[in-house]
Amino acid sequence: MLDYIVVGLGLSGIAISSHLEKRDKKFVVFEDNSQESSKVAGGIYNPIILKRFTLAWEADKQIGYSIPFYEELEKKLNTKFIQPFNIYRRFHSIEEQNSWFEAADNLRLAPFMSTQLVREVNSNISGDFSLGKLEKTGAIDTEKLISANRDYLKKHSILKQEKFDYSALEIKDDFIIYKDNKAKNIIFCDGFGVTGNPFFNWLPLRGNKGEYLIIKSKTLKLKQAVKSSVFILPLGNDLYKVGATYNHKDKTKEPTTEARIKLQNDLDELITCEYEILDQVSGIRPASADRRPLLGNHPKYKNLFVCNGFGSRGVLIAPLLSEKLLNFIEDEIPLPPEVNIVRFQRKHYKG
Repeated sequence: MLDYIVVGLGLSGIAISSHLEKRDKKFVVFEDNSQESSKVAGGIYNPIILKRFTLAWEADKQIGYSIPFYEELEKKLNTKFIQPFNIYRRFHSIEEQNSWFEAADNLRLAPFMSTQLVREVNSNISGDFSLGKLEKTGAIDTEKLISANRDYLKKHSILKQEKFDYSALEIKDDFIIYKDNKAKNIIFCDGFGVTGNPFFNWLPLRGNKGEYLIIKSKTLKLKQAVKSSVFILPLGNDLYKVGATYNHKDKTKEPTTEARIKLQNDLDELITCEYEILDQVSGIRPASADRRPLLGNHPKYKNLFVCNGFGSRGVLIAPLLSEKLLNFIEDEIPLPPEVNIVRFQRKHYKG
């Protein structure tokens, strides 16, 4: 008898499986690589919404938890995927600069927002105004993280690389059976794939498509991340990630010409040097209707759980919220009401 079956191995599935291992739980993970949002994510950890200079939901608490979590995971996987760096926000007006200073007076924002403006971070970054510097920020190389974690689970015979067949799931009072696996509980970490999950497809997961460019520039020599109308993130070896778009209507996986043109136009407005576009990637971010995570158990089947809806800030949200879900299951500690799926149950669940 397993303690858990976990479906999905994006940021949510990685966090859940890591916490389960710490609790000495017996589990298996099913993953078919069908959901690409974690792999194509920007991976930036930054608690500040740079459009309005406000704190993202609970982000100061999340960053304080998630970075030690990833540091510990680096040691376990023997892989470096944390990339600390400052993020510079290019201002477009004096009013934006003033708004930056006002925000930096907030006690929860102050640890991350420097009040010393920077005139220039790179000679190839254009702009008539200064830049604001964010501290204690960086990025998680999500592709490297997922690959290393997959190899680790394979090595320990925990990973099943196959598509999960929902119709093969048998639900009993105190356990579930899936093919040759018997477990006390199952947790669905299936990202936007939850829309095809017959047990949780009633959740209002709207999703939004994000697209990025990978460019190469031998003359840019940018060492830090810069945010203007577009993000540019150094990857090393003269490579940079440029993104991202947000499309709430298109749910296809394929990159689009429209997004490529928009990203290229925004990039041309930001940098003055030559570059070459090497690749374009896309994925569907799992975002809920109220932009809060989706955690909890099925209204009818008490051993079915969901851990989803982390949107574009999954690298910050997943570690802490995954632990809260396990605290709920194992220790009967109530979930925060703003993330508990019961908030949607009356309106959306039809039974």
